[in-house]
Amino acid sequence: MMPTETPPHIQAPVFSEPPPSLNTHYEKAASTLWIGLQQDAHRIHHMSADVLQRLRGLVQQVAESDFHWQGAGPDFPVHYAVLHSEHREYFNLGADLSHVLECIRRQDGGSLRRYAMQTMDAMFLWGTAWNHAATTLALVQGRALGTGFEAALAADYLIAEDGAEFGFPEILFGLFPCGGALSLLGRRIGLAPAERLLRSGRLYGAAELMEMGVIDHLCPAGQGEAAARAFIDEHATRRKARLAVQRARARLHPLDYAELAAEAADWVEVALQLNEEQQRLLHTLARMQHSDLAAFH
Repeated sequence: MMPTETPPHIQAPVFSEPPPSLNTHYEKAASTLWIGLQQDAHRIHHMSADVLQRLRGLVQQVAESDFHWQGAGPDFPVHYAVLHSEHREYFNLGADLSHVLECIRRQDGGSLRRYAMQTMDAMFLWGTAWNHAATTLALVQGRALGTGFEAALAADYLIAEDGAEFGFPEILFGLFPCGGALSLLGRRIGLAPAERLLRSGRLYGAAELMEMGVIDHLCPAGQGEAAARAFIDEHATRRKARLAVQRARARLHPLDYAELAAEAADWVEVALQLNEEQQRLLHTLARMQHSDLAAFH
C-alpha cells in the first residue's frame, strides 16, 4: 500500500555547513535516508571530487553511528538509503571530464591516480558499507552515465523510470570506467554480457536493461519516487529475512577492493596515453558536460 501522506522529515546536516553537492533528509516513518545529488539551476551534476568526498563521508558517518541518523538518537535507525538526483532528467553524467582532461594534458599521473582512487573508494564504500544493516536503492529518473551509472549499479536495488538512459561512453574516447563497472555489472548479469555492454559505448534504455537483468524494477515516467516508497513499504514487511539474503549475496559475490584498485591503476595508465584525437573528443564531451542543460537534449 502506498502511504496517503508524505512521511515526516527530520532535517539534519551531515556537514558543518550546507553541502553544495548532496542534499539529505531522513523520513522517520520509513526509517529512510534520501540522498539527493544536488543540481545547479542551469548545469548538470557530475561526479566531481567534492561529490565523491561527500558521498563517501556521508556513508562513513552513518556507518559509524551504527546506522542511525546522526544527531537524532537511537529512535532514528537508517534501514534504507535512496540515492537519487534532484533533476528528473539527469541522474549523473559521470566523471569530471574537465579535470581528467587537464590532468592528461599535464601528464599529471599523481592527480589522476588520486581522482581514480577517490572514485573507486566512494563506489566501494557505497556498495559495501550497508550490507549487514541497511538496504540501498538507486532511483534513476533520467540519464546516468559513467560513474553515475556505477553508483546506481552499486546499490542493492536499482529502480528506473521508463525513458531513463544508461551508458558507459568512456570507450568512445579510448578509456573505460574507473569505479568498478565490470565488477558491478558482472554481479548482476555475468562477466561476458557485462563486458559487451562496456565495449559498446552506446546508450541503453531502461526497458532494455530491465530485460537484461541490470535493473530490478521499472516504473512509468514520473512515478519513480512513488515506486521507491512502495518498494520500501513492501520490503519492510520482511526486512530481517531480506537482509539475511542480502548478506548472503554479498558473501557469494563480494566486491574485491584489490581488484577495483587494480582497475583504477590501469585506468590511469591508459588515460595518460590518450592520443590527440581521443583528447579532442574528450574535450568536446567535457564542454557538453559543463554546458547548459539544453545542450544535452
